[in-house]
Formats: sequence, structure tokens, C-alpha cells
Amino acid sequence: MITVIGEALVDLVVSPDWGCHAAPGGAPANVAVALARLGRDVSLRARLSGDGFGSMMREHLTRNGISPRDFVDAREQTTLAIATIGDDGSASYGFYLDGTADWAWRATDLGPLPDDVEALYLGSLAAALPPGAAYIESFTQLVRSAGKVVVVYDPNLRPTATPDRNAERMRVERQLRQVHVVKASAEDLKWLYPDQSVREISRRWQRIGPDLVVVTMGGDGAFGLTKDGTELTVPPVPAEVVDTIGAGDSFSAGLVDAMAADGLLGRDGIAALAELDVSRLARLLTSASIVAAPTVERPGADPPR
Repeated sequence: MITVIGEALVDLVVSPDWGCHAAPGGAPANVAVALARLGRDVSLRARLSGDGFGSMMREHLTRNGISPRDFVDAREQTTLAIATIGDDGSASYGFYLDGTADWAWRATDLGPLPDDVEALYLGSLAAALPPGAAYIESFTQLVRSAGKVVVVYDPNLRPTATPDRNAERMRVERQLRQVHVVKASAEDLKWLYPDQSVREISRRWQRIGPDLVVVTMGGDGAFGLTKDGTELTVPPVPAEVVDTIGAGDSFSAGLVDAMAADGLLGRDGIAALAELDVSRLARLLTSASIVAAPTVERPGADPPR
């Protein structure tokens, strides 16, 4: 079982001609859906509202094959994200956050992981915003310390919601100490470290803790750095871009799916990640890129099966 923890919200997608529609979203929820569509057993530990959007989200998640065992009932309303699509298909985000379900985590919402869990995936706003971020951080530290579960992390920064660059840099680097694998976008890295290259930042992060650092670079492909210093860049998979919503989440799911196929989850996976060679790294990056490509070719976060 792969457990994903984080937000499950509603995207209000706005196109350049002022068209607007609601769609299920939230980066962790998107990752969980993508993993389930790839045939993996997956649960999502998310706070789901009892309002109309929350009911729709539950139906969406379970219909896509996600186990409901970790759903947390929330009294607060569903979070809304405004995703504005540019002429090039890229998405920018704004959020209605205050008092909503995703940011009201309690310690009691984060009980121990069941014994069948081999990987924990987390990141995005749930790992960044108080009060829940502190609970999730403590929970992740306990999971990492137990040495049974591979922890995968995507900061997936949202500067409109967390605009303090220095505070975000400190927060991300603190959380990097708790994970085995980190995946980020070049856009995230550029915002956090404006004057450094992808390679420099990846090496900085690798010294902090993760055994594997992966960076998506859009049209420049995907970059990986292993614990022994091995670097690899794979080219992008050709795709006609409609919009980029959910593309990074599909890449993350493809990465975790490929890790599962290559025996890189669970206690044995922790040891294997520390000895990752270039051929296995190539498989991981290429598989993740193949999963991400179809997602940009259709509107919204609609990962492939």
C-alpha cells in the first residue's frame, strides 16, 4: 500500500476567454488518483468536508480506486483553488484557504500507518500551512525514524499562498531531512534559490538528506541525482500542451509507480535507494516522464491509466 497525505480541494479552472469550470484537485489527491489509475494500492489521508464539494470529492476518489480507509471527516468547508490558464497552457494559482478543511489538521487525524504501507508521499500546501503542517512534519519524522517506509516528498510550492521566500527555504530544507526521495520542479527551485542552477541546488539538497533528488524541467526533460553523485538528464516525452494542471503530480505518481516496480519501496527499498545506479535511475525518470506526458495533452488533472 502507498499512502498519500495532504489536501483534496476543488480547482476552479479559468481559461483566457473567461470560461470557468470546477474540477477535483489538490496535488496530493492528484498523485493518489494517478497511482490508483496505474494499478497501485493507494490510500489518501485527507480531510474531506461534508459539504457538496466534499461529497463529490469522496465519490471521485473512491471511483478512481483509492481506499477510503484514511479519509478524515472534516466539519469545515472544502478549500477552493483558482487555476488560471495562460495562452501557453501554463497554470497560475490563487487560493481560498481560511477556515477550510485542509488546514485544520489535528494530532488525532494522524494515527500510525498500518503495517502494509510501503511508501508515504507528501508535500504541497498541507506540508506548508499552519496549523496542520507542524503535525504532518512530526508525523513524517516518526515514519522516517521507524525505517520501514520510503518517504517521498514534493514541496510543490505555491508562492501566492506562502510568499515568504526565506521562510519557505528554511521550511523545505528542514523537511528534506525527513525524506528518502524529493521531487521538485525547476520553477520551484528558481523561486527558492534565484541565483543557483538546478545542479547546484540538487547537490545542496542531497547533502541535507534525500538519497534521490529529481527535478522536472519542462521542455528540458527531467534531472536526477543519486546518493553517490551520479547525475542523469532524460529528454522530455513529446506532447501537445493543453494545460499543465496535474502534470507534476502525474510525474510524481509515475516515479513512485516505477520505484514500486523496481523494488524501491519498503524497508528493502530504503537500502536499495542508497545504492541506486544510473540504469535504474534512467528507468525511474523515463517512466515518470511517460506518465506525465498525456496529462498535459488534456484539460485539468486527468492522469493516464
